[in-house]
Amino acid sequence: MWALLVLIGAASVSAHLQDLSFDGQKVFRVIPQNDDQVEILNSLASIMQIDFWQPDSVTLVRPKMQVDFRVGAENSLQVEDLLKESGVEYQVLIDDLQAALDAQFDSQARAAGHSYEKYNNWDTIAAWTADIAAQNPDLVSRSVIGETYEGRPMYLLKLGKSSPNKKAIFMDCGFHAREWISPAFCQWFVKEAVETYGKDTVMTTLLDKLDFYVLPVVNIDGYIYTWTNDRMWRKTRSKNANSSCYGTDPNRNFNAGWCTAGASKSPCSATYCGSAPESEKETKALADFIREHLSTIKAYLTIHSYSQLLLFPYSYTYALPSDYQELNSIASAASKELASLYKTKYTYGPGAKTIYPAAGGSDDWAYDQGVKYSFTFELRDTGRYGFLLPESQIKPTCEETVLAVKYIANYVLEHLY
Repeated sequence: MWALLVLIGAASVSAHLQDLSFDGQKVFRVIPQNDDQVEILNSLASIMQIDFWQPDSVTLVRPKMQVDFRVGAENSLQVEDLLKESGVEYQVLIDDLQAALDAQFDSQARAAGHSYEKYNNWDTIAAWTADIAAQNPDLVSRSVIGETYEGRPMYLLKLGKSSPNKKAIFMDCGFHAREWISPAFCQWFVKEAVETYGKDTVMTTLLDKLDFYVLPVVNIDGYIYTWTNDRMWRKTRSKNANSSCYGTDPNRNFNAGWCTAGASKSPCSATYCGSAPESEKETKALADFIREHLSTIKAYLTIHSYSQLLLFPYSYTYALPSDYQELNSIASAASKELASLYKTKYTYGPGAKTIYPAAGGSDDWAYDQGVKYSFTFELRDTGRYGFLLPESQIKPTCEETVLAVKYIANYVLEHLY
């Protein structure tokens, strides 16, 4: 087997996953049964570029864990041979990544510009933030909370009827560039708020009594890069000192157990924690805004994909938060609400215990700042499409997620602290 590994290593030195075409790239799912099989995955990752989808780093792989990873076309046959030879159970989730990429754009919506049922590029989203505020001046306002590494304004929408002393919920999307369903949800939520205000009693009460801060895309530079250069890009696009590798994982860049479990000190890693907490302009802008509004922000919701999870602190430690019972019961009820529409099953619990430890996340940081109701959503699916969820699933995904968000928001409203 090791001879095979050495051969694969020699063949893959020149191979890069950065190519624009994803023809023939495959996504595998394996469930290593023991430490030896985990070691096989570690060895593979050490000799070729493997893009781990779930978990997001080989260092987090444990026996009996479901592991999804992407390999280049030139390596996929050898990887398959190696898995067979070493008796590792596997399945091919996506046989041809390029075909899956093309199949994402299956929306029947024929809108030339912005559409809530299509994936919109950044320019379209930016224009939409201006339009939605202009069309709903009594419900929506737009501000800029900072700029990205490449100098783009970070637009924040504030939703709610104007009245004094309102508490607020902060929600962000698009931390990881390739998780396209996430920004789609933030746009959908804003649409839902303006369209159902005055018609839906729950939404009307929420907007009368609370403000929602919605940051439609955190990692704008990375998101643009997924449209122009590499659909599978995850990190920011900042230049790293003394390295040819770009970007930091913005969700490992917060000062919450920073750069300990589940984060990497290597600038080339997908989970690179950055040179220091809040080293990224994007994470600093977000953190500064929350710090400045700590007296009013009572809940923090961050939207990711994929896995169908509703997580709460902690991810940087296995220790449970002091509000564990309450957060767990909210997550349980919100998951039931979500499932009521399309029977989509979510798993819920504290991050480290429910999936794996990951330090430096925004939800842990917000919770430690005193924002009690702090949750991370991992939207559809569970891996059939992974990060390439087809546009035809935007509507059902967003509809069911709105139910969970409304449940949490209503709970927060009734339990203000």
